[in-house]
Amino acid sequence: MVMVKAAQATFGLLVGILLGGCTPAGEPDPLASWNDGPSKANISEFVTRVTDARSTDFEPVSDRIAVFDNDGTLWAEQPMYFQLAFAIDRVRALAPAHPEWASTPPFSAILSDDPAALAGLTEHHLLEIIAATHSGMTTDEFSQIVADWLATARHPRFDRPYTELVYQPMLELLDYLRAHGFKTFIVSGGGIDFMRVFTEEVYGIPPEQTVGSMGKLAFELRDGRSVLVKQPGVDFIDDKEGKPIGIARFIGRRPIAAFGNSTACSRLRTAISRSSRATSS
Repeated sequence: MVMVKAAQATFGLLVGILLGGCTPAGEPDPLASWNDGPSKANISEFVTRVTDARSTDFEPVSDRIAVFDNDGTLWAEQPMYFQLAFAIDRVRALAPAHPEWASTPPFSAILSDDPAALAGLTEHHLLEIIAATHSGMTTDEFSQIVADWLATARHPRFDRPYTELVYQPMLELLDYLRAHGFKTFIVSGGGIDFMRVFTEEVYGIPPEQTVGSMGKLAFELRDGRSVLVKQPGVDFIDDKEGKPIGIARFIGRRPIAAFGNSTACSRLRTAISRSSRATSS
């Protein structure tokens, strides 16, 4: 197993992985955006060890599972989580239908653009904002709302669509692993319905390989058609201790590689360690 920590500065990436290796001379470099050094060499050596049938560390294709955090690992997360930026924009869009929000925290903090009030938002407030902006519509309607937002919203610093603020080294790593028989999954604290709108197009990771936090759903028949309607409650939080639970529940196999940039990754590392072959940073 290999653990990698991703950073964000200028879309670069700092990683730490134990092991060693290099790309054979004369072959195209699959990790061209990575700085030459121990981290890049170690990734190559790790992949060689687990894919070489003569190696004592060989892993069959069925066990080559790699999981990735999303926020701060595959794309940027500053100055705030991108899904929170979406939720804030939804509060502003929905405000005309909710005049009471102008004087009701936490919505009033958003509508007043008060930096001090925004800084004072608690986790409870954030859940309240998510509940108000991510429920009351079908899953298909929500997916369309997210797609429309991603097509028009711009990052406040870089003035580019959020789906362009991905780390090129990580895109190369995803391709590199898949080229060697790995199945790549996202296991993130972000909302599963939010991420599944863009993960296949941006990362090549289909919806069924995207694991995230989940709100409650209700099954309904509308005009003779079955739909799933998003509810205000929280069903599952895929963060910290929730990540290994999400892996067990939705993937059903222990990963041999996990990539992330938070304390949640240390819990994940502990949960998926399984043998002397497993190496972590």
